[in-house]
Amino acid sequence: MIVRPDALVTDIEGTTSDISFVQKVMFPYARQALPGYLQAHAKDPQVLPWIAQIAAEIGCASDDLDAVSSALIDWIDADRKHTALKALQGQVWENAFRSGEFVAHVYPDAVAALRRWQTEGLPMYVYSSGSIQAQKLYFGHTQDGDLRPCFRDYFDTTTGPKREVDSYRRIAEAIAVPPDRILFLSDIGAELDAARAAGWNTVQIVREGTTAVAEHDAVGSFDQLGF
Repeated sequence: MIVRPDALVTDIEGTTSDISFVQKVMFPYARQALPGYLQAHAKDPQVLPWIAQIAAEIGCASDDLDAVSSALIDWIDADRKHTALKALQGQVWENAFRSGEFVAHVYPDAVAALRRWQTEGLPMYVYSSGSIQAQKLYFGHTQDGDLRPCFRDYFDTTTGPKREVDSYRRIAEAIAVPPDRILFLSDIGAELDAARAAGWNTVQIVREGTTAVAEHDAVGSFDQLGF
């Protein structure tokens, strides 16, 4: 039996949402749009620091936007969880969401559970490798409307990598809930392992195409959690 937690933290891709939407819609869109976006916004205050960080990392001049763009595309292709990449992707996606070019996918069982738990007063949080900006955009523009009111806060890789134990310790401290009263939902075994090592309770969400791991409780949808 899965005990109702005092706080719930959820992943996005493969957990609340179909991973193929992110991989087949959002990532290709960002890959195509990023070079032009950098050219158009290179001097913007929310873009310039990220360009400078990437340029310093790859060893080029900060005005060499071709080299910066090439690095970003390489990181997308390699599925690298780089904070600068995630921030810039978030800015590109903001334009797409706000213009209505696409809306975010959230599984119906997740929508129903999130809204019910919100009504019941369960504190809920998001922890995803996507930037906090991108997370808010995602849940603010779903096929079922704005789900941002369901969540009290958001965490990304600025807190730490999702497969490192200390990341979960930092989140527990930030939300001021004892680790053994937090439930983490994810489809990735290594993330669940790190959360468990930090003292959290864990449940794997096993969607189509997900491989179940024996070390964690598992359900096929949010409505099977039982609380």
